[in-house]
Amino acid sequence: MDNDRIAGAAKDFAGKAEGAVGEMTGDSKTEASGRAREAAGTVQNLYGQAKDAAREAADTAVNYAKETYESRGETIRSGQQALTKTVQDNPIGALLVAGGLGLALGLMLTRPPRRPPPRWRY
Repeated sequence: MDNDRIAGAAKDFAGKAEGAVGEMTGDSKTEASGRAREAAGTVQNLYGQAKDAAREAADTAVNYAKETYESRGETIRSGQQALTKTVQDNPIGALLVAGGLGLALGLMLTRPPRRPPPRWRY
């Protein structure tokens, strides 16, 4: 729990108490001061909640990244096994896909460079 949440809750409570005292005594200045303190406490509490939520999201992301990093070998192995099984089940399709990729890559790498547009002389 963030310190801003604790301080905000305390200000909120103090503001409510001050506003109630001002309302009971009929002192509008004390009541307004209490409402202002209550609002400031609410804002500070919300700020603390936002910081807590951001910290929690960052911790979750770090934990997810650690788990992914630790299981990287297993993921790669399972992908390799799935690819191997697919190639074994359909060797002609795999050859066609590999040939198509090789052709596309070759065409992209051997394309002549683009010429700049011609300049017109007046």
